[in-house]
Amino acid sequence: MVVAGIWLTGTASVALAQAFGIDAIQAYAGTWKTETEHFDTPYSKAGREASMLRNECWKNGGFFACNQYVNGESKALIVFTYNNKDKTYTTYPILAGGGAAGKGKLVIDGNVWTYPWENTEQGKTTYFRVVNVFTAPGKIEYRQEFSTDNQMWTLMAKGTEVKE
Repeated sequence: MVVAGIWLTGTASVALAQAFGIDAIQAYAGTWKTETEHFDTPYSKAGREASMLRNECWKNGGFFACNQYVNGESKALIVFTYNNKDKTYTTYPILAGGGAAGKGKLVIDGNVWTYPWENTEQGKTTYFRVVNVFTAPGKIEYRQEFSTDNQMWTLMAKGTEVKE
């Protein structure tokens, strides 16, 4: 899945995916085998890939952070926050190589987790999202999509993540 333009992966049991507040993010902890199929679109190229991801996660106060390793290499630190008043999650990915930290959004509705974002170029907005569906303990099915009207979505990639 992608958070604010950064690939973020991880899954856990459906029960963890339905946990409340910042504790829900515990679903990302652990090591995952991922398989992704990419499709040819204006924003993606066709292909397949497989990765091993490890998310070393911890909670401290109102923050939940995951140091994400892709095939053994630390790629990003993702910090999650939760606003109990309006029930919203915010993500802050920080890349290992430096650069400005991003800011993203996470919407959790039961076992469906959606990361929406948008990009505006030359006055035209394109909407993007990654939708993760926790389908069983230790398994997630995900898809990455884009839309020009925020209603009709075009599939860019889909895949599965399975906890090792």
